[in-house]
Amino acid sequence: MTELRSHIWHVAHGRSIEVGKQSVIMAIVNVTPDSFSDGGHYEAVDAAVAHALSCVEDGAAIIDVGGESTKPGADAVSASEEQGRVLPVIEALRSRTEALISVDTYRADTARLAIGAGAHIVNDVFGLQREPDIAALAAQTGAGLCIMHTGRDRQKLPDVIDDQLLFLNRSLDIAVAAGVGRQHIVLDPGFGFAKESAEENLELMARFNALLRFELPLLVGTSRKRFVGTITGRDAGDRDAGTAATSAILRLQGAALFRVHNVAINRDALAVADAILRTRARLKA
Repeated sequence: MTELRSHIWHVAHGRSIEVGKQSVIMAIVNVTPDSFSDGGHYEAVDAAVAHALSCVEDGAAIIDVGGESTKPGADAVSASEEQGRVLPVIEALRSRTEALISVDTYRADTARLAIGAGAHIVNDVFGLQREPDIAALAAQTGAGLCIMHTGRDRQKLPDVIDDQLLFLNRSLDIAVAAGVGRQHIVLDPGFGFAKESAEENLELMARFNALLRFELPLLVGTSRKRFVGTITGRDAGDRDAGTAATSAILRLQGAALFRVHNVAINRDALAVADAILRTRARLKA
């Protein structure tokens, strides 16, 4: 287990959030017809907004709004289609909640429009390496950046941690060159994103605290992923208990933020993990 460490994550529109001392939940709101576990459920703006507000009531501090499925083999959408899905939801949420709003996109133009609509954070599943202009945008606007590792469209190193270090250091170089301060950055090891097997994801979990060397907050997104289904034998919609187990384990390994579909069950699992970490800190004092 790791020690509790506090970071102040600075995001757009003059906002900030403390992460590390207590688990922070980022709720997934997919405004898509084809996401792997909830595609089509929240395609309409009213349904997406209602779901997001329900997640906030359940304990989410951040709402992550996405307009393009990133599941393996998903059909790409145009930038205009993505923007047509996410911007009305972000605009509606801006006046309805104090929760932070994140846009899940790898497109700099979508990120720019989303920040203008009220988003505070850009969650880039290509870690700035597909459209590096996102880094310059973050530097200009003060947006928070979630920089995610992926193995897609490239040759990975054989060792899971070596590949994390290679990819994420490259992403951090892009961010620093653009003028993004470390206080704006969160890293995500990208569970399920071109991790070739359940075993690779499990090894990443088992060795997760190796990523603490970055000395940046770590976000994890294991929610309903295929490897959780491989372990539990459950279909995508029935993997919330398995997800909560991974959340608690990763919290004890040093993760600070948790991107999930089911906020309530993960909130409870993380409350237990947080209590263990506080007790450990008290006994060590």
